[in-house]
Amino acid sequence: MKAFLGAGLLGAGFVRAMLKKGDEVQVWNRTFSKAKDLEQYGAKAFENIDEVVRNADEVYIALKDDASVDDSLTKAETGLKAGAIIVDHTTTSVEGSKKRTAEWNIKGFSYLHAPVFMGPKNALEGTGYMLVSGDQNLIKQLESQLSAMTGKLINFGEETGKAAAMKLAGNLFLVAFTAGIADTISFADMAGISVDELSKLFAEWNPGTTLPQRLKRMTGEDFSDPSWRLEMARKDTGLFLKEAERKDKRLHIIPAVASLMDEWIEKGHGKQDWTIIGKQR
Repeated sequence: MKAFLGAGLLGAGFVRAMLKKGDEVQVWNRTFSKAKDLEQYGAKAFENIDEVVRNADEVYIALKDDASVDDSLTKAETGLKAGAIIVDHTTTSVEGSKKRTAEWNIKGFSYLHAPVFMGPKNALEGTGYMLVSGDQNLIKQLESQLSAMTGKLINFGEETGKAAAMKLAGNLFLVAFTAGIADTISFADMAGISVDELSKLFAEWNPGTTLPQRLKRMTGEDFSDPSWRLEMARKDTGLFLKEAERKDKRLHIIPAVASLMDEWIEKGHGKQDWTIIGKQR
């Protein structure tokens, strides 16, 4: 029997998918009505967290943050079955992941942090990506059921907390990427470019395909053979900013990028490849 702590959008998707596979699932949520809603699919909802985990061989978690996971597990502890396996899908800090793994292992439970790049639809359909690291014997034991929950299970090795770090790194990229898109949309609007026209550009020319190559270039040591000189990239960045100023509009990310470019130009790197701005200083 499985217990699930957290019946939000992601947790609800996971629970429904488990039920469709024939699993017996007990569910709890701080707002009980969300757990109760899952009874229509065959789950059994509990108001008390220590009761929902009772007799569960595996306890799955999809909550908000470190504090909510720690609080929920503390309150559930008296009901946990001896030797139960705890699988936590919550996006948390690296230190929190390490701390919980150690503490719950000492208490006689197996704790595995398995954050995901999945939305509610992915959770329901078993698509997307799940990250794991740490105890390889435990991961091997859980591999089949975790793989069934996602499109791709990615194992980052024996280091506890590595999966948490990789999830945060991925989310950082998504935040920066989305903020960059926001500035691009703002500039397009200033320049009289429609969303359809912008979509056509990126459908034909997809800069996302250059990500692996760009990552390799930015983490290398040789910037002497530029595909785009930093001084020229800074010139174009100035054009973005001038257009925004002319239209009395605001770009949010580009001003910070311009300042970073200026720092590297002042150091004498203007004729090198512009990706040098990502070099660790």
